[in-house]
Amino acid sequence: MSFLIDPPWLYATGHAYGRMLPERTPVARTLEKATAGAFLATSISLYLNRPWTRWIWRACRAQDGRDWMLNSGVFRFDHRRAGARVHAASALIFTTYPWWLWLGEKVGRRRN
Repeated sequence: MSFLIDPPWLYATGHAYGRMLPERTPVARTLEKATAGAFLATSISLYLNRPWTRWIWRACRAQDGRDWMLNSGVFRFDHRRAGARVHAASALIFTTYPWWLWLGEKVGRRRN
């Protein structure tokens, strides 16, 4: 999971939910909450370099979880010196995660 990959992945997951569950039922809401929660828990843990995420960032050939979240193997931001602005921007991006999932769901339902 990374800032580059998560939004399209959340959108695609929401789109699939919208196609499979054409009405916003309790099951759909539960799936949405569980998915957003899993993405946020994992991505925030990566950003904070929690030890349990080591296997993820190593598999992605990153130096640590924050390197993976910020750079995704594509960019070269200095993840070790991330300051207040980077942390604030990252927090703002995290707040968009449920929105990407919801948007995908909405579009998926329209296509049914």
